[in-house]
Order: sequence, then C-alpha cells, then structure tokens
Amino acid sequence: YLIIMGLFLAIIAGFVFQYFYIRRTNKRLAYERNRSEQILLNILPKETADELKENGYVKAQEFSEITVLFTDFKAFSLITERISAERLVKSVDYYFKKFDEITERHNLEKIKTIGDAYMCAGGLPSPNNTHIRDAYKAAFEILHFVKETEMNPPKGIYPFQIRIGLNSGPVVAGVVGTKKFAYDIWGNTVNIAARMESGSETGRINVSENIY
Repeated sequence: YLIIMGLFLAIIAGFVFQYFYIRRTNKRLAYERNRSEQILLNILPKETADELKENGYVKAQEFSEITVLFTDFKAFSLITERISAERLVKSVDYYFKKFDEITERHNLEKIKTIGDAYMCAGGLPSPNNTHIRDAYKAAFEILHFVKETEMNPPKGIYPFQIRIGLNSGPVVAGVVGTKKFAYDIWGNTVNIAARMESGSETGRINVSENIY
C-alpha cells in the first residue's frame, strides 16, 4: 500500500512539476517573442514588419506623393575635431531622441540617420493627405527645439545649429539587405530634399517649389 501511494504521489509530483515547467517556459517564450516584436517594430514600420513576418520578404511600393524632411548640423565635421567623442555621441543622441519624439507625434516615419543627418518622411507607409502639413509642423518644432537648446544647453550637451530641407513628390520604398536590413526610400524627391537642406541657411527651413 505504501509503495502504491509513493508511486501515486511521485506521478502527481511529476505532473505538477511538468505543469509549472511548461507554464514558465511558455511565459519565457512569450516574453522573448514580444521583445523580438518590439525590436522589429523599432527597425521597420508596423505594416512592413507584418508583411516581412508573413511572407519572408517585403514588396517594393510606389508612392505618388510624400514629403521628405532632411536635417543636419552646421559645421559638424569641424565640431567633431574640437570636442570629445563621449560628448559628441551624447549630444547627437540628445538631439536625435527629441527628433524621434517630434517625428512620431506628427505622424512621420523615421527613415534613417547618416552621421549628423536625420531623415524622415510623411505620407508612408500609409498614404495620407496631411503629409506636407505634418512635415512642416515637425520641421518647425525641430528648429524651435534646436534654437532653445542653443540658448540654454543642458550640461554636457554641445549646442548645435541646424539646417532643414523639405520636398514633396513620388518615391519608391522598400526593405534592402538580409543583415541589418532597413526600410528606405529612393527617387529624385529624396535627392531634392537633401539639396534643400544643404542649400538652407542655418536656423531656417528651406522648402522646394513643390512644397511652396
């Protein structure tokens, strides 16, 4: 009788252990899956991330009109030679975090940063009719933030000056690469936006004829 009871208790204990082990494993898997989702959404727009998960690839899209916003900091290359690497990275991070916040609030999609250049766009991946207004409001807020920071920079932050350029028009958008892939846009619209920025006066927003 004692042997049978012992076996019965051992079986019950095994089931209980298995239940809690599976439950803990499922919670861990759910946590890791959610973390992977968040990382993917931090890289790609939600619609693009969903397409990539479902199909394993992202089909290129054509957009008839979007608005591209470019920024960069005045004399950035010279500044990098004058301040420490730690202060430089801390300063760029400080500005770009705020740009990210402004971009998201105005329904723009951050495309990428290249050194001190920041690029975002309105009207994609979901087309809308407010992209010009959204991009201009974001540009105005970015400019205001940079000027405020220049007047009263936080400790350890270098007070940059900025140029901003805007242009609207058609683009092609898609995901390139298999490692460190990125959502990007191409077309003359992007090139002109970059020229608007490089030709802008410091502390001003330079707009193309299309935007005007």
